Amino acid sequence: MKKIICILLSVLIVAVYWKIQYHEFVNYDDGRYITENKHIKGFSKENFIWAFTKSHSANWHPITWLSHTLDIRLFGLNPKGHHLTNLVFHIANSLLLFLVFARMTGAIWKSCVVASFFAFHPINIESVAWAAERKNLLSTFFWFLTMWTYIHYVQKRNLARYSMVFLFFALGLMSKAMLVTLPFILLLLDYWPLKRFEIAHLKRLFLSDVENQIENKKKLLNLILEKIPLLFLAVGSCIVTLSAQKLAGAIVSIESVSSATRI
Repeated sequence: MKKIICILLSVLIVAVYWKIQYHEFVNYDDGRYITENKHIKGFSKENFIWAFTKSHSANWHPITWLSHTLDIRLFGLNPKGHHLTNLVFHIANSLLLFLVFARMTGAIWKSCVVASFFAFHPINIESVAWAAERKNLLSTFFWFLTMWTYIHYVQKRNLARYSMVFLFFALGLMSKAMLVTLPFILLLLDYWPLKRFEIAHLKRLFLSDVENQIENKKKLLNLILEKIPLLFLAVGSCIVTLSAQKLAGAIVSIESVSSATRI
């Protein structure tokens, strides 16, 4: 049944977004990111170093630059190929979301509904139809891969599986920094649907079930400690992102732009 749902979702997504292959590049960010960006014109040592050591357009996302470089290598400046690559990522993200929730909850049809809302909601049109928004699609791809590998890690905890969680999270942050909240999302997943800890109910509090409360607090503390390596990555990404934003003038002091002007 999962295979059938995946096939149907893929076909419907292609049907909805098929016309994006006829779109041109737009004059908002597509120039700075793709058509006028000399650093993505080919795979070279210099371009690779630039991707990982320099910020551009107020952002640091080397994986996104490498993705655009690959598109240039495959399609040149033909916008059709760039838009179709976005479509492929959107299909992959929708299927991953379905598979992740189906794996966590066992509720196939409810997971299908969630994935369908994600696949066809108008808010995602911008990310799919706008070539420069590759960063959204890439970061979402690694977000869902991180969740998928985390589920496997929870089922059998070992260093190899945790390393995969760490790797995909790092790749996601290097695609777009918005993934900094993911460690907290994983903690929420520990509560539901993975049920790795419980929140004490009022009944338990009144009954003074002290032993269970202490045990549950220990579980929660261990789960928080488990996320520490991921939190270090998130903090590092925040620091780099803020530095890139300040360097580009996207963040200014209150003296430069008053509170009244901001409002």
